[in-house]
Amino acid sequence: MKQSNQQWQARREAAVTPGVGNSLQVYIEKARNAELWDAEGKRYIDFASGIAVVNTGHNHPKVIEAVSAQLEKFTHPCFQVTPYGSYIELAEKLNKLVPISGPTQTLLMSTGAEAVENAIKVARVATGRTAVIAFRGAFHGRTLLGMALTGKVQPYKKGYGPFPGGIFHAPYPASYLGISELQAIGALQGIFAADVSPDEVAAIIIEPVQGEGGFYAASAHFLQQLRTLCDEHGIVLIVDEIQSGFCRTGKTFAIEHSGVEPDLVTMAKSLAGGFPLSALVGKQALMQKAQAGGLGGTYAGSPLGIAAALAVVELVEEEQLNLKAQAQGAWVTQHLQQLAERFDCIGDVRGLGAMVAIELVEQRDRHKPDKVLTQALVQEAGRQGLVLLSCGVRGNVIRFLIPLTASKEIVTEGLNILSSALEVVQNMRPAKHTLS
Repeated sequence: MKQSNQQWQARREAAVTPGVGNSLQVYIEKARNAELWDAEGKRYIDFASGIAVVNTGHNHPKVIEAVSAQLEKFTHPCFQVTPYGSYIELAEKLNKLVPISGPTQTLLMSTGAEAVENAIKVARVATGRTAVIAFRGAFHGRTLLGMALTGKVQPYKKGYGPFPGGIFHAPYPASYLGISELQAIGALQGIFAADVSPDEVAAIIIEPVQGEGGFYAASAHFLQQLRTLCDEHGIVLIVDEIQSGFCRTGKTFAIEHSGVEPDLVTMAKSLAGGFPLSALVGKQALMQKAQAGGLGGTYAGSPLGIAAALAVVELVEEEQLNLKAQAQGAWVTQHLQQLAERFDCIGDVRGLGAMVAIELVEQRDRHKPDKVLTQALVQEAGRQGLVLLSCGVRGNVIRFLIPLTASKEIVTEGLNILSSALEVVQNMRPAKHTLS
């Protein structure tokens, strides 16, 4: 019997822990490229891409074909027991794809958090050090080590401690929040002076563009300073490209905008076009320090995920995804800037390629973040048929992660819905603030 969204929601509340949140209470039955259809047949335009997982769009024919072909061969012999060639083939391609000169090696896992944790393990075993520096506003996963690295308490860390020790947080440079590059570098030096000696630090991990933190992009100058600092003290520089990678910013990896060469790169999400797969790629001199059995996992390097990823790597060139990201980002940013002139709740429009965001505030005052309005906008857009995602250290950012394969017509339709939803929620805002 066909179920309504409301019926599914009732079943969900009874059967699934509330610890797993949902942006919208709609239940999807079909997806194609940048469009979704729910259990009641309602159509949505997807500006979320499953949190940046389907840069190539939902059910890309080439990805589906590759996975279907793999299903006819085998699904899980486990690479650690009886290995298979496709794992090696993908590793070879990723080794060439990352912006690291010299020999590189790859580890395949299942989730972004696993990629991050294994990056820390490699950095520690390679350096013989233990401490790690991450940044405020960062998101690196929901495992205990991932949460220790994550620089945002709500909703990720509250009540789940204690976390692994030896983790220190520095402010991430974000001019809109009043944090300069000079202050961020000074804070790192302050950590070295007050908390941990630099010769005890194994790694510094950074998102070139913060994802959950609010789409703040570190400048080339800051990343170059970070590289210099790591070189000076023998610290491994880990770049987390889980959300920003695979053409989202107009480069295959966001770090390429800076010209900085990382030591290790973590990737997941759009690596496999909708299938669970992650990777850690790094300098061979570091990756070789791990002893046999020290890395891996039962489901690590799923043959189905690998088949999908091999198709995605080909699509990067075949469909010129970086050029599509640049064009889409320019178009979306221009439209959002026009909306910012109409709506005083939009305090900032920013982005790198097609990784674009707006920050919602009260009457263009950056010191007055409007989280309530942000939540209302997500819900109103959903009612009108547009899927949006919020984020940000203050909970007041709308991030745009549109499939790079979406047509301009679909994107325009979505932006028009956004405008309509903004009109509704901004007109409601005074009443909401009075009630609060």
